[in-house]
Amino acid sequence: MMSSAPSSAPLPISDPPSVAGASAAPVSTPAFRLFLSRLSDSARRALAERRPWSEVADRSAFSRPDTLAEASSRLRKNLAYFRVNYGTVVAAVLAVSLVTNPFSLLVLLALLAAWCHLYLFRPSDPPLLLFGRTFSDRETLGGLVLFSFLVVFLTSVGSIIISAAVAGTAIVAAHGAFRVPEDLFLDEQEPGVPTGLLSFLGGAASSAAAAATTPGRI
Repeated sequence: MMSSAPSSAPLPISDPPSVAGASAAPVSTPAFRLFLSRLSDSARRALAERRPWSEVADRSAFSRPDTLAEASSRLRKNLAYFRVNYGTVVAAVLAVSLVTNPFSLLVLLALLAAWCHLYLFRPSDPPLLLFGRTFSDRETLGGLVLFSFLVVFLTSVGSIIISAAVAGTAIVAAHGAFRVPEDLFLDEQEPGVPTGLLSFLGGAASSAAAAATTPGRI
């Protein structure tokens, strides 16, 4: 009677390469989505306090102030009431300035992409490797800050941003000084609590910080 054939030895089971590759994949996508979600929520809350543009441009409510003190008082009240609209005006002036200067716009977009790819949404492990050398988070941040300073202030980008900010501020100051605020309903607000545009900027900043620390960066 023939003996049964010897059973074959069990084959070793190894993880498929796709699983290993998946574990090394960047984990920045959830952080980026979290950042966009929080930024969108902050923008919606800020825009909810936007005043009607017909109220901003009401020609019957404009008059020349008699004194500098009156102009300053008007500006202070209008800033509190039209803060979101004023922020939109400054942002629109900056956007028009950049669109009419495509080179500066491309430089800023490249700078933003460098921040996002190299620091904000990059996982802390593995460390950044460039030109055969690894860079810590502190070194990466310092290099990006220095590079941003050189790009903004040693090219036309800085002058365009400053010019647009000055122009937008001048428009806001002129409107605030000549717009009579007597017909505006100014809500009483708690001192020290940012609202409107300030809350939007603060929410965006906190969202960026939370998104940056989500992958594990300290």
